[in-house]
Amino acid sequence: MKLLQACSRLYTTQAAVNSRQLKSAYDAVVIGGGHNGLVCASYLQKAGLDVCVLERRHLIGGAAVTEEIVPGYKFSRASYVLSLLRPQIVSDLDLKKYGLKVYLRDPNAYTPLIEPVRVKGQEVRSLTLGRDAAKNRQQIAQFSERDAQRYTEFEALLDRIVTSLDPMLDSAPVDVSSPWKHRSLREKYATLTKAKQLYNCARQLGRDSLAFYELMTAPAVKVLDKWFESEPLKATLATDAVIGAMMSPESPGSGYVLLHHVMGELEGVKGAWGYVEGGMGAVSNAIADCALDHGASVFTKKPVKEIITRNNEACGVVLDDGTEIKAKVVLSNATPKVTFLDLLTENVLPEEMRKDLELVSFESPVTKINVAVNKIPNFLADPNTGPDSVMPHHRCTIHLNCEDTADITQAYLAAKAGEYSSRPMIEMTVPSSLDPTLAPPGHHVVLLFTQYTPYTLAGGKAWDEDEKNKYADMVFGCIEQYAPGFQESVVGRDILTPPDLEQIFGLTGGNIFHGSMSLDQLYMSRPVPSMCNYRLPVRGLYLCGSGAHPGGGVMGSPGRLAALTVLLDRK
Repeated sequence: MKLLQACSRLYTTQAAVNSRQLKSAYDAVVIGGGHNGLVCASYLQKAGLDVCVLERRHLIGGAAVTEEIVPGYKFSRASYVLSLLRPQIVSDLDLKKYGLKVYLRDPNAYTPLIEPVRVKGQEVRSLTLGRDAAKNRQQIAQFSERDAQRYTEFEALLDRIVTSLDPMLDSAPVDVSSPWKHRSLREKYATLTKAKQLYNCARQLGRDSLAFYELMTAPAVKVLDKWFESEPLKATLATDAVIGAMMSPESPGSGYVLLHHVMGELEGVKGAWGYVEGGMGAVSNAIADCALDHGASVFTKKPVKEIITRNNEACGVVLDDGTEIKAKVVLSNATPKVTFLDLLTENVLPEEMRKDLELVSFESPVTKINVAVNKIPNFLADPNTGPDSVMPHHRCTIHLNCEDTADITQAYLAAKAGEYSSRPMIEMTVPSSLDPTLAPPGHHVVLLFTQYTPYTLAGGKAWDEDEKNKYADMVFGCIEQYAPGFQESVVGRDILTPPDLEQIFGLTGGNIFHGSMSLDQLYMSRPVPSMCNYRLPVRGLYLCGSGAHPGGGVMGSPGRLAALTVLLDRK
């Protein structure tokens, strides 16, 4: 079947975007209309500041957007599921009032096997995990009775650790970079308050402190080998330890990435993941509606060329067309690299600081493929009951080529050598299985989050259209092994390699987190030790994107915390 050519269409409910006249001065200018920038603008505008958001693209949302790439099919083009958005932000900004509607997923994970295995004389074809503890035990016991018992304990451990650390996601890190004696009384009080909170988190960890330390520092495979013996279970869990990260389950620190992905809460359910009605752009639209409703101005097609500084203080921005906009405060939702190395003139930051920023890792393994299909995939491991039947496993994340952690590691090693594996790690989601607004009746949108693909191929070769299509065809061939007929069902597709993610969404290196979530780039070292707490060496300039604590995902916390820091500094 001939594929339809990708033709990006604007898909946004934001009638009020661009409706106001762009003024020459504001209290605060936010660079980038991604979800963090919009959260930041909402809090500042609600506090009484006159705020302007400037988005480079034709629609708001950054990586949390919905686009009609294939006519009639609406894709969450970059980010694709919701869990990490902080409950306080949903409440403070009244996002349900502004149309945010979420479909909770249950089950959560499905791992089919290409070839069934025999365990104690029984044929086992797949593993499904969800919120029902009894069903999880039953599913895991197909492979290992021991693992079925241990899984309950493992989940309880992760829940205790996440509960202990939860307050850290809603507060700025302790700043140890500036001398104590030079701080104001207010800054000293704030530092002591955060230090006390950090102590309380450590105290609550209690007997789980050693397990937490191991998760933070050990390879995920070491942690999983300690708990479990069945490979399909270990490989399924290992995907959360490497998703979006250029590391393998055998990389030290990969355990933290796993922990980061279970820190969410949705509709009051801890660790739950869901699909947003209308796609991920509906999250950004709801936040923008709140900002606009309180008087903020939001503009698209307004790329920023430079941050204006005078006497080491940010005082506005210059757009690509030469328009100058003055501001008392400038906040950047762009990546640290774009903010500090592209938008600031070279002599603004000290040379040592620029060197630190140049060494920040933005390496990414991700190629996202958005697919329109004319029928629901039919998996050999669990066949559909009818031609249009949506099965429970269609609603969750479907893990392909994930029967063994060794396969994930091999795919990683290939990427490090500038190649891509013939068996890439594939996370498939079918959001139209729950949200009927995304595709025509009987048709579906399939989102493929694949790893590992290098930014530049071996020999310095760039990704051209032939290479991109070759990779996508290979991915589709893998899916065909699990779900015959998938390739024939494809109506159109959109292939986004790391360079595409960088060029389209401004994600340096294609990194979805605005910088690796490695131990040297977390908490007080995010993005670098001299630039934590959202404040920067340039007065009046703040970082409000995922490059700041607590990091990536559609969380909103960096935007909120940057706004609160601005308001504290203005007192």
